Amino acid sequence: MGIGIANKEMSGVEKDIINLVRVEGPCTGLEIKKAIDADNLVVWKTCKASRELQVRVSGKRYLRLDRHVDGLARLSPSILREFFTYSVVGLSGDPGPLDKRCKEVNNRIYEISRLKFELARQMISDIMNEFGDGASKNHQICFVIAGDIVYDMAHDVPRPERSTGRLVRGSDIDLVAVVDDNLPDTHINRLDELIYQKKYRMLIDPSVNEEVDYKIKRLKLVREQARFNNFKHMVACKILQEGVLLYGNENLYHTIKAIIKENGVLEKLDEFERLAKIFREKAEESILFNDLDKAKVEEMHLFYSAEEFEEFE
Repeated sequence: MGIGIANKEMSGVEKDIINLVRVEGPCTGLEIKKAIDADNLVVWKTCKASRELQVRVSGKRYLRLDRHVDGLARLSPSILREFFTYSVVGLSGDPGPLDKRCKEVNNRIYEISRLKFELARQMISDIMNEFGDGASKNHQICFVIAGDIVYDMAHDVPRPERSTGRLVRGSDIDLVAVVDDNLPDTHINRLDELIYQKKYRMLIDPSVNEEVDYKIKRLKLVREQARFNNFKHMVACKILQEGVLLYGNENLYHTIKAIIKENGVLEKLDEFERLAKIFREKAEESILFNDLDKAKVEEMHLFYSAEEFEEFE
C-alpha cells in the first residue's frame, strides 16, 4: 500500500506535529519521530508537504558511491539521515525560533566534527609514537582522514557498528594510511597491528565508544586505483580525493593528490556528483508525489542507504 500525501493518517500526523512544534518550539526530525508514533516515511512526507510547517536543512550534501543504487552515485546524508539529524522543522511564518534552532544545530555539528578530528589526530599520534621514530623517519607515511568529519557533518546519534552491532557515537572515523613503496612488510604488519589494537580499545571503551575504519596501502596501489576502472577503485579514489592530511608526511600527501588529479579522477567524480544530484531530486519527488509503495522505496534505496537499513528499521 502506498503512502499518499492526502490520506487521513497524514492529516492526523500533521496535526500532531504542528501541536508539538507549537509547544516545544522547532524540532529536529529525530525529535519529532521520537514524539510522534508514525512511520518514518509518513513523518517526513507530512513535514515536507505541510503548508503549516517549514523544513530547513543544515550543513551540506556530498557525493557517496553506492553499488546499490542506479548510477552508483548518491548524495550523503541520505534523505532520512538528513531529516533526522540535520533538519529543523518549525512553523511557517515564524522564522525567528527556526533561525535560532538551526544555528544551534549547525554549531553542534561543527563541534562534533572538530572533536572527532582531534580524537583521530591524537589516536594516530599515539600510534606513531609507539610505532617508533626510526621507521617513521626513514620512510614516508601519511594519514588521510575522510568521511563526514572532513565536511564538518559528523553527528553523534547512536548507531550500530557494522561488525559487532554495538552502538557507537554517530559518524565513524575514516582513515587511510599511505606508505611509500619501500616500507618493509614487517613494518606494515606492525602498523596494522597497532592501529587495530587502538581501534578496538576505542570501540569498547565506554568513555570513547567510537568506530574507526581504516586502510593501509602503498603508493603504488594508489597509482593503480587512480585508473578508476572498477567500483572498488572508484570508492578508494573518492576517499582520497575528499580526504585531508591528518598526520604525517606532507610531500606524500601532495603526491597522492597529484596522482588523483593527473588521472582525471576529479572530473569523473564531478560527473558522478552531477548524476547523484539528479538521482536525489527524482528520489524525493517520487517519494513525495508518486505514492510509491514503501517496499519499493526501500528496494530502490531511495530513502536511506543500504548501510543504514538496520539503524532505521
